[in-house]
This record gives sequence, structure tokens and C-alpha cells, in this order.
Amino acid sequence: MCDSCGCGDTNLVPVEVQQRILSDNERTAAHNRHHFVERSLLAINVMGSPGAGKTAILEATARTLIGRRLIGALAGDLATDHDAQRLQAAGIRAASITTGSACHLDAAMVHHALHELRWNDLDYLFIENVGNLVCPAVYDLGQAANVVVLSVTEGEDKPLKYPVMFHKADLVLISKIDLLPHLPEIRIERIIENLGRVMPDPRCIAVSARTGEGIEEWVNCWLHDQEIAVAPAHYAETGGRFHV
Repeated sequence: MCDSCGCGDTNLVPVEVQQRILSDNERTAAHNRHHFVERSLLAINVMGSPGAGKTAILEATARTLIGRRLIGALAGDLATDHDAQRLQAAGIRAASITTGSACHLDAAMVHHALHELRWNDLDYLFIENVGNLVCPAVYDLGQAANVVVLSVTEGEDKPLKYPVMFHKADLVLISKIDLLPHLPEIRIERIIENLGRVMPDPRCIAVSARTGEGIEEWVNCWLHDQEIAVAPAHYAETGGRFHV
């Protein structure tokens, strides 16, 4: 739990202070969004539990997009820059955001990190949030879309236990599906059914970063459609051309 915002606990931080924090965050998020839109940059907030497979999916995304799009990432964690190092090794232009006691990223952290990352020429920016299914859903970062990574190893009822996170999601990537043969008690159909109970517009893709299953659909269909929606002129200019 954050010692700055209290994560909604009014015993730690009064309501009026929480409201001021969120109001300040919304202003900074709008500032971030203005920069992203101005540069035709598709920014995606990637959320999920610790160990859900967020970093592995971004590594697989980089392998699929190599030579086609320039991608960057901001990797949030309470401590260490291990995820940012992994992303850099995968060919992603990445920087780390170390939050200390904060269990989520906020718009100001993202704004500050952008000064540490060369991002003006990027096509996609993935903001890998701190592993947490609660607080990250509350804080707008200026992103165009929210993607939640949900591993099959987390069980079938996570959408019902953490409805706010999944209610805010534009897409859920059901990850680690290569492990399903070893999880006879888990049925992906039940996960999808539960997502449908909490998501206003249920959209999900089953993926495996290890085998590559579902990654093409995620990259070539969903991300492709988001890019067209966010920056149609930029897509028309670069859609048929590879970066070199």
C-alpha cells in the first residue's frame, strides 16, 4: 500500500487529500496524452499481477514487430531495473521507473521517465505498470488503452475478485496458455465467462509468450487496429513501410 495516497484507505489519507492527488494526476495525464497524440504515438498501459507474464509478452511483441515498428517501454517496479534490462535485451528502447513504496505508476512518474527515454520517434510506447490488480486501475497515465495480462495460473475467478481492474480494461491477454495441459482444474472458457461479467466490452486474446500462440493476433490485429484509431494519418504514412 502506498504511503503517499493510501490507496483509498481514508484512515491513512483523508478523502480530500486523495481527491487532490487524483485531480493533480488527471492534469498530468492530460499533459502526457497531449504529447502522445501530438506525436502520433500509441501508448498502452500494461497491467497485471506480479508474474502474470507482462514482460515476457512485451519481449514476444518485440520479436514480432522487429523491422516493422519502433517500440519503447517504461517498466515500473518497486525495486530493481530487471524488467527494463530484459526489455532492452529484446531490442526495446526501455527505461525503468522505480517506485519505492508506491504500488502503482502515476502520470507524474511517467512524465518524468519520458525525460530519460528517447521516445519522439517511437510508434508504440508500452507502460508496464507495477504488478498489482488494484491501484494501477485508478491512475490515468495518459495512455490510449489499458491492457491487462491475466495468467491461467492465477485461477478462473480473478476478474470477479478484482472487478475494477477488468472493468477498466480495453483488452485482456490471457497468458501462459501453454501451461493449461498441466492445470486440469483450469478451464479457459470459465475465465472468458467471468471476464464477460465485469468488462463492459469483453475482449480477450489467449496467448503464450513461450510458444508464440496468439501473439500474431495481439500484434497484427488488436495493436494494428489501435494504431489506426489513434493515429490514422501516421498509420497511412508508415503502414506499408518498414523502419530501418
